[in-house]
Amino acid sequence: MSGLRVLKPGPQSLLQDGGRLGWQHLGVSPAGPLDGHAAAWANHLLGNPWGTPLLEVALGDVELQAEVDTWVAVCGAQMPLSVDDQPQSLWTRLPLHKGQSLRMGFARSGQRAYLAVAGGFIAVPVLGSVSVQLREGMGQALQAPDLLACRAASFSRSASVPWPYVADYSCTPLLRVITGADAASFEEDQLQGFFAQTWQLSPHSDRMGARLVGEALQPPVRQWSLGVGRGAIQVPPDGQPIILQADHQTMGGYPLLGWLHPLDQGRLAQCPAHHSLRFTPISIGDAQAELREFYRFFGR
Repeated sequence: MSGLRVLKPGPQSLLQDGGRLGWQHLGVSPAGPLDGHAAAWANHLLGNPWGTPLLEVALGDVELQAEVDTWVAVCGAQMPLSVDDQPQSLWTRLPLHKGQSLRMGFARSGQRAYLAVAGGFIAVPVLGSVSVQLREGMGQALQAPDLLACRAASFSRSASVPWPYVADYSCTPLLRVITGADAASFEEDQLQGFFAQTWQLSPHSDRMGARLVGEALQPPVRQWSLGVGRGAIQVPPDGQPIILQADHQTMGGYPLLGWLHPLDQGRLAQCPAHHSLRFTPISIGDAQAELREFYRFFGR
């Protein structure tokens, strides 16, 4: 089968789809794209269903050569994009012909971009998903000269994401938090302190968890572990919160302050190390309404 040949893989480029769902009870995290907004738009531009396999490119520096005539879309971090050294637009559907080279330079704003191809990349699923999860040894990062298999496809014209939906990763985000879980067990001044201060994103953050650095909180004591999901905000004994990401563990014993709004998880994933972060509370009802609208638009 033909596809896109890897000439330069970049620091970390991983195949992702809708996630490895239904296995957390056995200790297997779901994985999936860190920025669901950018990934969803990349697939949508090409008419691909929700969760169609695409490539998550961290930081950039990727070069691929087409061995098939197809169409692609790249959404997410601001990376220089070119085809045969001709600059191309992000957040846009564009043709890629056999023999042409697609290059993605280093990110100028944001951390991850998503390369989708018409019909999606073809790979052998593991536990029902092609999502690469390096910590658990499910799949591996892209290497040269891997082949990203795909089928030929064509469109009659290009298309772009409407500008109001193109993310701006240059500003300091105000991320929304649904308080709950152990929030009532925190002292009121500690809970308010979480929202009042500006946090920094630790360079030790990864696809498993985003670690915050700031004035330490005093978490309550907990004597048991429980199941955790993406977006859960854990507060360990050192008082520096951890926001669980796509490759999160499935059980945790640290107190939970609440959960990051699902639609803000992608914005967090696009922040570089030492970036400033602020948080504000949101009701679970408002978060659910926004999430339903998002899923309805993208056909999930």
